[in-house]
Amino acid sequence: MSVVVFGASGYSGGNIVSDLLARDVETVGVARDAAKVPSGAKALSGDVTDPSFVAQAVDGADVIVSALPTAAPSGEGVELRTGLEALVAGARAVGARLGVVGGAGSLLVAEGGPKLVDTPSFPAEVKPIAQEHDRALDYLRTVDDVDWFYLSPAAAYGSFNPGEKRGTYRVSGDLLLTDADGNSEISGVDYARAFVDEIVTPAHHRERFSVAY
Repeated sequence: MSVVVFGASGYSGGNIVSDLLARDVETVGVARDAAKVPSGAKALSGDVTDPSFVAQAVDGADVIVSALPTAAPSGEGVELRTGLEALVAGARAVGARLGVVGGAGSLLVAEGGPKLVDTPSFPAEVKPIAQEHDRALDYLRTVDDVDWFYLSPAAAYGSFNPGEKRGTYRVSGDLLLTDADGNSEISGVDYARAFVDEIVTPAHHRERFSVAY
């Protein structure tokens, strides 16, 4: 199996690359700075909006991973949906599966809603990022000719809360998972484990699912 990870130098992408390498999966890491791709992966640097570069990067891939950053909140860089459109085109061309690192903001806090991003306590400074992820998921749900999955993490997920490896996680669909104390967390290592588990043993096709402790 060959996996190409776009955004390989970021928090999620780096952990996913490390997990893939630990399982002896042939891995290509794509980042703006190839020197920041975890050691052991083939490193590439290029523009996700350049069709010729994407075609070259994904040639021979079985799975393409998007761990791309959002353009929000600064408004600089590539809108996530735009990046995904390029990767969907690449996946379509080579017949690869597409896995997407998603956000938690679009998860429902209860059956029937509301979404986490629409609750009063959701941080205002993070809302533009969550909304960009939400738009990207809406786009993916229109794609019916590529086998994609979108994995939302727990609410308190990110480099600000790296946590520790537990080696376990729970799986949900569109509903936010919380523990007995109302917390919604997962470490970067265990999120990556769940993501790579889905790559190695596919269970979700053209759908979003979520993970947390």
